[in-house]
Amino acid sequence: MRETCVVVPCYNEGDRLCVPSFLDFLRNSPHSVYFVNDGSKDNTLDLLGSVKKAYPDKVEVVNLTKNFGKAEAVRQGFLSAIESEKFHYIAYLDADLATPLEEIDFLLSHIESGIEVVIGSRVKRLGTEIVRYPLRHYLGRVFATMASVTLDLKVYDSQCGAKIFQKEIAEILFLNPFQSKWLFDLELLYRLKHTYPENFNKIILEVPLRTWQEKGDTRIKMLDFVTAPLELLRIKRKTIDTKAAQTKVECQKFIDEKTL
Repeated sequence: MRETCVVVPCYNEGDRLCVPSFLDFLRNSPHSVYFVNDGSKDNTLDLLGSVKKAYPDKVEVVNLTKNFGKAEAVRQGFLSAIESEKFHYIAYLDADLATPLEEIDFLLSHIESGIEVVIGSRVKRLGTEIVRYPLRHYLGRVFATMASVTLDLKVYDSQCGAKIFQKEIAEILFLNPFQSKWLFDLELLYRLKHTYPENFNKIILEVPLRTWQEKGDTRIKMLDFVTAPLELLRIKRKTIDTKAAQTKVECQKFIDEKTL
């Protein structure tokens, strides 16, 4: 199995970061973990330092001097991992481990020829342990419908914090900052669709997780759901504008080459 880097954004995780789980994962897995301290004001940085001290060759701590939000924290972690030549895949998980670290290998097992992106989804099925608060589940289904209509993106669960990207794809998708601080998961998928419009459904696979546990200290509030429609429109407009600008540059480059 090709080595994978797991990016974990952290903000004031001192009371809920399960250090033993990360140590067990690093002890029994060939993969690495890149923690991103997103300007935490508690002892998070010290905890991350203790994990790095235990596995200095498999752990990096990206320390942001101020809080930029989860989207930028994940992006900075990916940019750091991209610089390493040893990773073929780069993933991200939430620091609360609502998605257990063991699910990384499960998601990787679904990568086959042509599949470049694998995303987890929280689907409650027989034989699985998916624990979600009913209200958040139903709000999530409403949001998924809005996203599907607004962005024409047929995805069951865009907001699940468990995604794996082939490194070369990640270099493109994480190049520019995100427009949305909490819908960046969806923005990533929309970027992917516009980057590979003809092959989108061939290079991505959505996989139902075996285990997912809702954690009580969620960072997303009800106001975020209220403002979601505006966020979706911002994502759509910015992505289209960026794509148009890139196309214009490519056309001009082609004209210049022909002139020469």
